[in-house]
Amino acid sequence: METVSPLTEIAEEIRRAGGEAYKFCYECGKCDVVCPWNRVTKFSIRKIVRQATFGLPEIEVDDIWRCTTCGSCPQQCPRGVEQIEVGVAVRRVASEYEVFPDAAQTLPAIGSSLINHGNPMGEDRSKRADWASDLAVKSYAEGMEILYFVGCYYSHDPRNMKVAVATTKVLQKADVDFGILGPAENCCGESIRKTGNEEAFKKLARENIKAFIDRGVKRILVSSPHCYHTFKNEYSEFIVHLEVVHVSQYLRELVEQGRLEISGQVAKRVTYHDPCYLGRHNGVFDQPRELLGMMPGLELVEMSDCKEKSLCCGGGGGRIWMHTDKGERFGDIRLAQAREVGAEMLVTSCPYCISNFEESRLALLDGGDAADDGALQVKDLTEVILESLEAAEESS
Repeated sequence: METVSPLTEIAEEIRRAGGEAYKFCYECGKCDVVCPWNRVTKFSIRKIVRQATFGLPEIEVDDIWRCTTCGSCPQQCPRGVEQIEVGVAVRRVASEYEVFPDAAQTLPAIGSSLINHGNPMGEDRSKRADWASDLAVKSYAEGMEILYFVGCYYSHDPRNMKVAVATTKVLQKADVDFGILGPAENCCGESIRKTGNEEAFKKLARENIKAFIDRGVKRILVSSPHCYHTFKNEYSEFIVHLEVVHVSQYLRELVEQGRLEISGQVAKRVTYHDPCYLGRHNGVFDQPRELLGMMPGLELVEMSDCKEKSLCCGGGGGRIWMHTDKGERFGDIRLAQAREVGAEMLVTSCPYCISNFEESRLALLDGGDAADDGALQVKDLTEVILESLEAAEESS
């Protein structure tokens, strides 16, 4: 019996979503050359753009959901083809018609959880600040220096909650007058928007903006590059302009102001991973490295793919919520690169990167990979800074 592609009936909608992007394409293939997927399997974002432009149902459903929106392809494109925008537009159409591959079957439930609970984990909204129960963290009030917008993974994911705790302790040691929104905080909406769920994104954005305005928020501190990108570049669509700063930028400011001294010894060989949405998308490369470079005993080494050419962890574009087959995890490659330069610690500044690298590290250990003896640690930048501050206190 002949089968019909699930995209056949929506080919015209796909064509409208794709627009005329392919008319600008040179067919040079630079986008496919730099795409991280082609390190683990065969994938062509150029093909997606071409097929979307002409509304062809031959697009593989799996391929629609592969892109991590890492930003590597538009960075290399000589014609300004907006590959990410085209891909997200196609996802909006596919979502509307509920065309999901097995790997993305969780997305409708994720969207519902975001709308109902403000987070993708299905956790009760009242638990948003449970991570801070022993830290004497205040609720944000007008007049405070800064609002610490914690984010979903730092609020609910056990591994990333440690990062929120470390960030809070560092801020407290610097005597920063800050507060959090607690249960009034919602997901920023960046990742669900990249899966094509515009309705969920707009609802979350409006609720967050209202919370900011009602409390007279002037400046927002974030740990997640995805929150940073969204507040800085996408919330302006709602005619609001927010002053947002990533934790790496803010802690560098505190050092310059003399409010934070990072002088405790951290005797480790360290490599830093640039998150896509902090580095490639927003140009923040120097501050994390400058902070690490202040620590006595720390040796900073670079991996083969770093800064503008950093290798995506695989979590962007909503992929953090989708299944990735063994052998297709970008995190495995990144850990191998860290080992190649002899790093004892892989440091980053993104909850998705932390989650994916930890998953790869534990999977390699469980699989008996002799190359990973457990010595390589995965840390957030703030965790390393706290380690330095505590070391200085112990030696004083």
